[in-house]
Amino acid sequence: MLERARRAFLTGRTKPLEYRIRQLKSLQRFLVERKTEIATALNKDLHKSEHGIPLFETLSLEGEISLTVNKLAEWAAPRPVEKNLLTISDQVYIQPEPLGVVLVIGAWNYPWAVTIQPLIGAIAAGNAAVVKPSEVSMHTAKIMEDLLPLYLDKEMYPVVTGGVLETQELLKQRFDHIFYTGNSTVGKLVMEAASHHLTPVTLELGGKSPCYIDSSCDLTIACRRIAWGKFSNCGQTCIAPDYVLCNPAIQDRVVEEIRKAVKEFYTDDPKSCTDYGRIINQRHFKRVKAMMEDSLVAFGGENDESQNYIAPTVLKDVKPEAKVMQEEIFGPILPIITVSSVDEAIIFINEREKPLALYIFSPDTKLIKRMIAETSSGGVLANDCLVQYSVSSLPFGGVGNSGMGAYHGKYGFDQLSHLRSCLVKSLSMEVANKIRYPPHTAKKVGWARFFIYRQVNLGRLGKLVLLPLLALIAAIALQVNPFSDSRENSYNAESDNS
Repeated sequence: MLERARRAFLTGRTKPLEYRIRQLKSLQRFLVERKTEIATALNKDLHKSEHGIPLFETLSLEGEISLTVNKLAEWAAPRPVEKNLLTISDQVYIQPEPLGVVLVIGAWNYPWAVTIQPLIGAIAAGNAAVVKPSEVSMHTAKIMEDLLPLYLDKEMYPVVTGGVLETQELLKQRFDHIFYTGNSTVGKLVMEAASHHLTPVTLELGGKSPCYIDSSCDLTIACRRIAWGKFSNCGQTCIAPDYVLCNPAIQDRVVEEIRKAVKEFYTDDPKSCTDYGRIINQRHFKRVKAMMEDSLVAFGGENDESQNYIAPTVLKDVKPEAKVMQEEIFGPILPIITVSSVDEAIIFINEREKPLALYIFSPDTKLIKRMIAETSSGGVLANDCLVQYSVSSLPFGGVGNSGMGAYHGKYGFDQLSHLRSCLVKSLSMEVANKIRYPPHTAKKVGWARFFIYRQVNLGRLGKLVLLPLLALIAAIALQVNPFSDSRENSYNAESDNS
């Protein structure tokens, strides 16, 4: 499949924008025409509801495709850059070009959103792409394998299914870029495998995203939004708030407000609510359940292994050394850690790995800006949860242990393109080059410094001022006469004597 994709790419048929747009529109048609099959598979994999699927999986993809189709000509066009006086008459620009064959390794928690979104960027940038959906969401992987080739160029965009062995075999091959979404442990293995071919990687990972609640904020609204962000998809979201930091004086109120929001969203019996999901499999069920063992359950905690069900759960008075604080939870458990002040919250956050997201709930703009200035994370969202993912004009990605590289909108196009530097000169104006040709003198260095340091943005009046500037450069260059150099003067004297 990889060799077929590479041969197809080398034909050059991805270069025309018309081809890329046709593939993107076919992908959009797939999402619309096959929504029933997509929904059925997601329900089997993660117990996702019929009306929840568009909100969390497919609508954002349709919007991303529409944006990309509308903006592709602009993104793919040469990008002029500022010139200095030495390049004022030249063409100086950045030309995006395809990388080649991209490997997209998707994740199981939002198997359409986090697998197809990078594919959109790969197609838009003119690449071939091998798509490897997660085998953990097996029903969705089967749909991708069976149906995507009916809509996309199957030589250019093959789908490879399988488990760990197949993924390991894929990673032995030479790709031009690898885009991986998952956890940091596997991310390190992907990066190590890529290093053997010097293949660049985009790693969309996760981590423990903190959520600070300021005592002065509206707790009812804040906790409703936190509950939605945490318990959507049964907590299996890479940017879900992982734990809450708040003053001990408001901890009980926070617990109660989150409890009320859970009842509002999922009724008194979340287990029977169609909008409440399930843990993906028994291995993860046991992992998440074990996290509650050494902490105090404020509410929730009910579980049913036969259904991989764990109720929305809040833990209170959690200690930093508790099991639930040692790794990303990726499940419906929300620990609360009390801090005496925002200063203590900032210290707590900075003592740990850089998270994918930081959430701040406060009406105080100065406090929000202070936390942004004094911490580091992939992204920041104040007074809400998750919705930063939906903003295509913002780059989505991590930093440090939470990942590298970013995508969405133009950022996805750029991430999967080579931004090629182009400088096109003419063979005229040779007189200006006297500054750089030997013999080198202090006077030439001075003029070179003058020309190089002056950045020129010609703008709308460029053509009017270009000729006078060129004339000025030529005049200056003529003054920097190589025959004024002492070596040349000596040569002239000897010639006169002879």
